[in-house]
Formats: sequence, C-alpha cells, structure tokens
Amino acid sequence: MHQSQPSEQELLKSVLQPLLEDFQYWFSRSRSLLETEDLPFLSEEQQSELLARVRTAQQEVSTAQMLFQATDGQVGIETATLVPWHRLVSECWQVGTQWRASRLTSAPTDIADESQP
Repeated sequence: MHQSQPSEQELLKSVLQPLLEDFQYWFSRSRSLLETEDLPFLSEEQQSELLARVRTAQQEVSTAQMLFQATDGQVGIETATLVPWHRLVSECWQVGTQWRASRLTSAPTDIADESQP
C-alpha cells in the first residue's frame, strides 16, 4: 500500500505545534523556578535578567502560537526565531540542573545526625 506524503501544512502542524508547546512548558517551569527560588549560584542581577529573557520568550512563543492557530497552521516560523528559544531553554535546563545539585549538596549527609535531639 502506498501512503501519501503529508502536506506541508500537516507537517507544520505535526512538528511546529508540539515544539511551541514544549517551549511554553519549559519556559513556564523556568519562570516558576526563577520567581520562587533563591539560586545561590546566580547573582540577583543574573537571576532577574534571565527571568526577563524567559518572560520575553514566553510572550514571543505565545504570539507565534496565536499566529499559527489563526492561520490554521499555514504559517511557519523561521529557524532564526527558533534557535534563540532553544538556546534559552538549554540555558534554563543548566540552571535547573545547578539548582538541583546545589540542593543536594546542602542537604544533610549524615542521617544519624538528624535523629539526635
């Protein structure tokens, strides 16, 4: 049986739509972390600047999603637009990894000490 190739619009919907959703998911998680946690490995200025970039990227992705939906998936997004979002997500992943590692190193290492009054 011969299966037909997906149309360009179907391909865009199957690739771009989930990609935009992923960006929103990771930016939302990163924003939550940056807004609620003290990250000792970042200065207050660095954390604030990263949060501002995440908020901006979230707005950009929301705009792209609205345009994509308004055109019923007929409009793509330039790679030059996606690359900075991808880099920012990677940067946020690294911050999350550092944050988790810093929490592990600050946790008590000797359980016996915890059981003593």
